[in-house]
Amino acid sequence: MNVAVMERPAADAGRTASADSGPGGDALAGAEKMFVTLTVADQLCGVPVQSVRDVLGEQTITRIPLAPPEIAGSLNLRGRIVTAIDLRRRLQLPPPPPGAKLMSVVAEQSGELYALLVDQVSEVMSLPASAFERNPQTLPPSWAGYSAGIYRLSGRLLVVLDVGRVLALSQEG
Repeated sequence: MNVAVMERPAADAGRTASADSGPGGDALAGAEKMFVTLTVADQLCGVPVQSVRDVLGEQTITRIPLAPPEIAGSLNLRGRIVTAIDLRRRLQLPPPPPGAKLMSVVAEQSGELYALLVDQVSEVMSLPASAFERNPQTLPPSWAGYSAGIYRLSGRLLVVLDVGRVLALSQEG
C-alpha cells in the first residue's frame, strides 16, 4: 500500500471529534483513542484497548477436529478454554514462516474468550479521534471486511481491526 505521511501535532488534539469519528467514537473535544498495536504479515494493526483481555506469548494450541481452517484450535487460559483464531488465515494472508513464534491477543465476545494469533504485539498507542479515517478504496477487500478504519502514522498505515467482525466466524472474508 502506498502510505502518505500525516503527522498531527499535539495542538491538533483540541479539535472536536464527531460522534462517528472512529471506533467507539464520542463527541468529546480532543478525544483520544487507545489501541493495542500488533503486526500481521508486516502490516501494523490496532485493536481498541477496551476489547483486549490479555496478551500472551507463544501458547500450546490443541487442534479442533472438523473446525474451519481459520480456527487454529483452542488453548487454556487460567482454566478457561479459549478459541484460537489464525488472523493470517482470516485475512487471507500466507502462513507465517516455519518456526515463527506467534503471540495471542485475547478478546471477549458474548461471554466467550477468543485468541487472535498475530506475529507480534508491540505497544499501546493513544491516537486522536480526529485523525481516524474511513477505509481507503485501495484497502484489499479481504482486509476491508474486518477493518473499522485507518490511521496514517509517520510512514506507516495502522489498520484498526473491528474485533466483532473478526470474531464473527460465519462471516466470509
